[in-house]
Amino acid sequence: MTLKLGVPSKGRLMEQSFDWFAARGLTLSRTGSAREYAGAVDGVDGVELVLLSASEIPRELAAGRIHLGVTGSDLVRETLPDWAASVAELAQMGFGHADLILAVPVTWVDVETLDDLDAAAAAFRARHGFRLRIATKYHRLVREHLRAHGVADYQLVDSQGATEGTIRNLTAEAVADITSTGETLRANHLKILKGAPVHQSQATLFASRLADWSDARAVLARVTSQLGIGQSDSIPPLL
Repeated sequence: MTLKLGVPSKGRLMEQSFDWFAARGLTLSRTGSAREYAGAVDGVDGVELVLLSASEIPRELAAGRIHLGVTGSDLVRETLPDWAASVAELAQMGFGHADLILAVPVTWVDVETLDDLDAAAAAFRARHGFRLRIATKYHRLVREHLRAHGVADYQLVDSQGATEGTIRNLTAEAVADITSTGETLRANHLKILKGAPVHQSQATLFASRLADWSDARAVLARVTSQLGIGQSDSIPPLL
């Protein structure tokens, strides 16, 4: 049986993933045209490369259709309820860094922290009769973060487009979004709330706890040895 490795199918994440594996003696390459989603792995026998969108990889891991996958830690935590029961984190890869942050208009001079946001949300509801809207694609992570910090009187609204534009379009009062430099937020006259971000994300190599590992244990051992990843009790075949 082969071990299936899922890697992002395009863009910087794919290129940086290929570079990360190559630096550790595994050469990943796309086979066929740029429109095809198959690939090859040289350096360890028994590994099949599957090219997927980064957002698909958490679900494929949880479904057990791939054994290993490279994706953002934010996507795993947002997509998979009780994510640690579905996947094991094998290695943080050191690229694809981005923070999931909360931001409000710069004109909100009295709102700098989550405590300030909580007070502003209560005042907003009293004044307008509905809850302050926070636009985001990351409902689970943001809800858990706000609950942990005691913020109430808000509602999350889904954003599938440019999240920063929702305030200008009057469909939200605040945003929670991924940023690496903050430039887009500043261009839209938004400021990041002080304190720790909702989540600090980076590209991470995950293993599925729900895949069929019965015939892939030896392959995993060769892969982790080649990559310099020490096996531990968190790796599925050793449970």
